[in-house]
Amino acid sequence: MPLRQLGLIRLLLGGRLDDLQRLPRYAGVTLMGAAMIWSPILGYLSTAPARYTSDAVLILPGSGASASVTLDSIGQASSHASSPFANSAVSPTVTYKRLIGADRIIVRAADAVGTSRRDFGAPRVELIDQTGMIRLSLTAGSPDAAQERGTALIAAFFAELDVLRADELGTRETSGEGAIGDYRASVAATRAEMEALQRETGLISPDQYEQIVEETDTLRRRVLDLRSEQDEAEQKVAALTATLGLSPRLAAATIKLHADSEFAALAEQMALQSATLAIAAQQYGPAHPVRVGQATNYTATLEEARNRARHITGLSGDEIEKLDLAPIGGRAALLSDLVAADVARAGTGAELATLEAQLAADEDKVAALMEPAARLEDLQRDFQVAEAVFASAMARSQTTKSDVYASYPLVQVLEDPSLPDTPSSPREKLAYAAGFAATLMLLMGLGLGWMRRPLISKLLAKPDPA
Repeated sequence: MPLRQLGLIRLLLGGRLDDLQRLPRYAGVTLMGAAMIWSPILGYLSTAPARYTSDAVLILPGSGASASVTLDSIGQASSHASSPFANSAVSPTVTYKRLIGADRIIVRAADAVGTSRRDFGAPRVELIDQTGMIRLSLTAGSPDAAQERGTALIAAFFAELDVLRADELGTRETSGEGAIGDYRASVAATRAEMEALQRETGLISPDQYEQIVEETDTLRRRVLDLRSEQDEAEQKVAALTATLGLSPRLAAATIKLHADSEFAALAEQMALQSATLAIAAQQYGPAHPVRVGQATNYTATLEEARNRARHITGLSGDEIEKLDLAPIGGRAALLSDLVAADVARAGTGAELATLEAQLAADEDKVAALMEPAARLEDLQRDFQVAEAVFASAMARSQTTKSDVYASYPLVQVLEDPSLPDTPSSPREKLAYAAGFAATLMLLMGLGLGWMRRPLISKLLAKPDPA
């Protein structure tokens, strides 16, 4: 067999296991392979700059917050911040992850540490499953620089959150100013209409109208009572007048007259002369001097009594003729009752006339104020509603200023940026482990190449026909 063909077969099939002539070739391949493996590794480890990574952890609290304020006679205002994880359609951690990587935040952080956007690098943001935690990692050439960049990035992130929250609150406040202005104008218009109606009618409130109506009803009942008292007094005066045969005026004059001592003496004298004249009339005839003398004395005394009565009472002659000049005796009580009843009737009549006039005026006033009172009640109700709506809107506007976490939930620093002790790259142990693993695989490949002939011969061997 030619030598060239023999060399090709040895190259493909190899040699025997004890053929040591192949050893130089395998040694050369081993050295070349090891050089190809370890040259890049050692070159990387000797030339790559050390890099340090600072880690920080942010957390989003899982509970919400609510507050309610009740204003007496005005309304209620409430503020509620839901849990950031209450809405399954939006994840706040994913939102914050994207926000942390936003270019404007990285630029702000780079400016804070005095470096460029390119040199600052991109932060590594990792979400921890089943938690509200966000892990941040930043790399720099020194431990202090890495920690400083992490602190600057967190500060820039919180500053941007404050800007976004302030912009949201400003937008809400601006959008609510128009509605609050309308509510304020409605309250002012209703108040102006109420004040105009109050000045025009003098009616301050519907309660005042109710009080006027109540007073009018009380006055109406009083007038009815006085009319009953007046009728009773009229009947009593009429009965006593019929009994005594004297009018109340003459009864009062009679009582006054008999209270005079001089007239009382004349009345006693008249009574004695009347008795003497009655006895003389039984004993003597009409022309007998004794009877005529007694009659003359009685007439003179009667005339004197009438003159005294005219002087005391001031009555006219005809009225004096109607007076009973005889002693009143047991009629004194009836005369007093007649005078008292007449005085009571006069007083009741005067009071009744006054109250009837007042009642008529009050009824006219009630009728005139009926429609304005209803209008004023409607205006007050509208004013209370408008004021309550305005106050509630103002309260909501103020409480929404405290609800700063409605769209951007609260986030806190759970772990401050760490100060790394060892560089994160290059990783010498990992590089050496990779070099050793590659070298081991190279040796395994060469070992299989050394033993390939026996293995191939065994695989190509024909099976035994038996």
